[in-house]
Order: sequence, then C-alpha cells, then structure tokens
Amino acid sequence: MMPNICSAIRTSFSSYLDGAVSGREMQAIAQHLEVCDQCDREFSELRSMQRSLSSLGTVKAPVDLGMKLRLAISHERAKSRSRWVEDFGLKWNNAIRPMVMQVSAGFAGTVVLVGGIMLLLGMVAAPEPVMANDEPLGALTAPHYLYSAVMPRAIITGNDATVVVEAYVNSQGRVYDFNIVSGPEDSAVRMQISDQLLLSVFEPAKVFGAPIRGRVVLTFAGISVQG
Repeated sequence: MMPNICSAIRTSFSSYLDGAVSGREMQAIAQHLEVCDQCDREFSELRSMQRSLSSLGTVKAPVDLGMKLRLAISHERAKSRSRWVEDFGLKWNNAIRPMVMQVSAGFAGTVVLVGGIMLLLGMVAAPEPVMANDEPLGALTAPHYLYSAVMPRAIITGNDATVVVEAYVNSQGRVYDFNIVSGPEDSAVRMQISDQLLLSVFEPAKVFGAPIRGRVVLTFAGISVQG
C-alpha cells in the first residue's frame, strides 16, 4: 500500500470515529481498512482506546451542589436589590428631591412631579427585553439516530433474543454510556453493542433550541450461532 495514501487515511481516523466525514470519505476509509492490515490494526487500537475512555463514564456532581447554587442565586438577588435601592436613592437626591422643592403648589406642579416619578421608575425598574427567538416553554426534544460509521448488524448471542438498550447521548450527539434493559447482558454482548454505539451519531436532545444530554432507547436483533 502506498505510504502517502495510508498517511492520509490515518489522519482521518479521529474524524471517522466521530462521524465528522462525508459519506463518500467514510466509504473510502472503510474500503481501505479492509485491504490494509497495518492501517486496520492502528484503527482498531484507536477505537479500543476510545471505548476504554467511554467506559469511564461521567463525573457525578457533588451532593450539595444544588444547595450551593441556590445560595449563590440568593446572594446575587440580594446584591441586585441593594444596587436597585442605591440607584433609586441617588436618582431621588439628584433629580426628584430638587424638583419637589422647586415646583410650586397647584395642579401643574403635581403633574410635573408625578410625570418625573413615572419616568424615574421606568429608568430604574424597566424589564429587559424578551428575545424574539425565544421558544415556547417546554420545547424539549429527545435524541434520535442519524448515522453510523459502520454498517449496523445483529448482536450474536447464545439464543435468538432481542436486546433493548437505553443509551445516554451527550450534547455532541455521541453515546457516552448505556444500560441493557432487556436481553443477554454478558461481556461479549456488551462489547458488540459498545462497538456499534461508539461509532453512531445522534441528533442530541434539545431544550429551547440548545443541545443537552439525553437518553434514547434502541433495539438490537440478537441471533444465535449455536447449531
């Protein structure tokens, strides 16, 4: 095999595993791996390393994280109220108070005073504008399958049984963990499922248009090779 072709193929391994190549490039890489033992061996090592990293899972948040967040929000709200009072007091001393002392009695003076107070309150307490692209409350979508870097295939098991899997998909559309809900759960079955899920790409779950982590239930056909 020509070294320059192998070099080009190997530089695409990472994108190939992430599903970040076109369909034509994916087919070309897969065909090259079938005829080049050296590239195929290097790709298998890279995929094995990715699978090992994926098996580490995600770091759990501290138990008291929710309480710390609530305290931080409470402190920020208290600071905001304090700044609002200080701003109002400053505007009162600099604008309204001299106006009250200078405006004469009568209907005209009352109108000026009330108008000044309404303008000041509008300056201090005016709410921030709502973005035009805000989505309706509850706009949540679940992950769904897009494509895979390998051809989906049946899972080889000890008997013909359907395997139901709950996969955890991150905000980039990649599976970082999974649980077998129904069907055989031995190490050979888990390895086959892991190989397929690591090379699969999903449309991530979204809330208000922003990608988030989510879960999706997948079904694999199980076939027995026993006579």
